[in-house]
Amino acid sequence: MNTIIIGIAGGTGSGKTSLAKGILSEYGEGEVAVIEQDSYYNDLSHIPYEERVIQNYDHPDSIDIKLFESHLQGLLNGESVNVPTYDFSTHVRMDKTTTITPHHVIVVEGILTLHYTQLRDLFAIKIFVDTPADIRFIRRLTRDIHERGRTPDSVNKQYLATVRPMHDQFVEPSKYFADLIVPEGGENKVAVDLIRTKINSILKKL
Repeated sequence: MNTIIIGIAGGTGSGKTSLAKGILSEYGEGEVAVIEQDSYYNDLSHIPYEERVIQNYDHPDSIDIKLFESHLQGLLNGESVNVPTYDFSTHVRMDKTTTITPHHVIVVEGILTLHYTQLRDLFAIKIFVDTPADIRFIRRLTRDIHERGRTPDSVNKQYLATVRPMHDQFVEPSKYFADLIVPEGGENKVAVDLIRTKINSILKKL
């Protein structure tokens, strides 16, 4: 099977996931699979919970990049891979995995996906979702409280201590590697149409 990988980056709460879902809805699950960078956080089960809580999860070193790259390369080679499951409430990698089989289109999304040279080299299309900081923060606050069991105070502290400075240092500069910068993520229907057209063009050539 001919496979292409699309990388979607952008700040926390920018709309990367909604854009990935928008692409998925254009094709259906049989054609497109989505892989999240967040699945590849390093397993920190070997250190106490108190230490896990204060780790910098927005730094590139927080990602198991070797495993991430090997899985994407495997999919390009027509192999199935077992994507890890990460528990955000305890900061450890769980025992269960999700099997991703080869698809025509693999969408990879995460704040740092365009930061890593070895990942960029695998992407047929590189996209950066650009959304104002205040909107991104509100979305992150809502998500972390409702989906990840965090308190408002812990979200605020993490945002000021690591999320914002790491965004400025690593995430924002990666937009210059993008082929396409999309405002507002999946809500941008014109961008989704453009991306679909480009995907179809590449697939025809393959």
